[in-house]
Amino acid sequence: MAKTKNKKTDSKEPEHQRNEGIPLDMDYIRGVNINRSAVERRAATIGTRRSVKKEWQAAWLLRAVTCLDLTTLAGDDTPGNVQRLCAKAKQPVRQDLLKAMGMENMGITTGAVCVYHNLIKDAKKALIGSAIPIAAVSTAFPAGLIPLEERLRQIKLSVAAGAKEIDIVIHRAQVLTGDWEGLYSEMKQMRQACGAAHMKTILATGELSTLTNIAKASHVCMMAGADFIKTSTGKESENATLPVSLTMLRAIRAYQEYTGYKVGFKPAGGIRTAKQALSWLMLIKEELGDEWLNNKMFRFGASSLLADIERQLEHFVTGRYSASYRHPMA
Repeated sequence: MAKTKNKKTDSKEPEHQRNEGIPLDMDYIRGVNINRSAVERRAATIGTRRSVKKEWQAAWLLRAVTCLDLTTLAGDDTPGNVQRLCAKAKQPVRQDLLKAMGMENMGITTGAVCVYHNLIKDAKKALIGSAIPIAAVSTAFPAGLIPLEERLRQIKLSVAAGAKEIDIVIHRAQVLTGDWEGLYSEMKQMRQACGAAHMKTILATGELSTLTNIAKASHVCMMAGADFIKTSTGKESENATLPVSLTMLRAIRAYQEYTGYKVGFKPAGGIRTAKQALSWLMLIKEELGDEWLNNKMFRFGASSLLADIERQLEHFVTGRYSASYRHPMA
């Protein structure tokens, strides 16, 4: 990556300063090439070389809860659904379980609540008194196939309605045709439209064909100022996978090593079990370190994961599993 005047050198910068982006470096982008077999071999070792048990596992699972973007993105969403979702976000784990673990006063909530634009006002009302941010999907989620001007308008409307985070989708054809300048330009405009809201950029990795495309798209979006890069909308046929996540995490690491800017990561779609969540947390720890193991830098995009985590925590406390129907988010 060629040097730019935007490189940060002051170690006293705020720990979670937003990614301001850098000029598009096409020489760097052209040089990106990913060895799929090597990535897949490395990803296959996650979760097999180490394991966490008992109280350590419970602690990791509670951390996973705090990194959840609790999400409802269904066509039949109603204000009532969103109210129930927000209530669960404010108290994601049963109080008796937290008390048994000595965690009842730790203020554990999910990282955010993610909804469509038209339900922002309902989420905002339901979250009064909490610090849980609202994330809104935008830019014609999940396909993004409307004019740029309308996508920018959607972002601005959601920010004005109270969304603190905007999950935008990229135009996949720009990746598939190698239009990196076009992708960078659109991302820069979307970042500007977000204003103070954080921009979480969804790559829809299952539609990008190769790991090299995914890596290049990751770098271009970070150069344009993405605060997070996210694997999937959850609507593709293939969503978050460990090889894809490893590719994106190494792009984040390379970008941070050069610019000093830390970019967050969000795997989404298909992560449904506590065991899977632990694999992703281990991957984050090994590739990026403990600085990314918090909801400022890492999120799960999930709607059903919480139910299994709470079920595993109940087993840790009581030694038995309850029926899955007892967990309202199942």
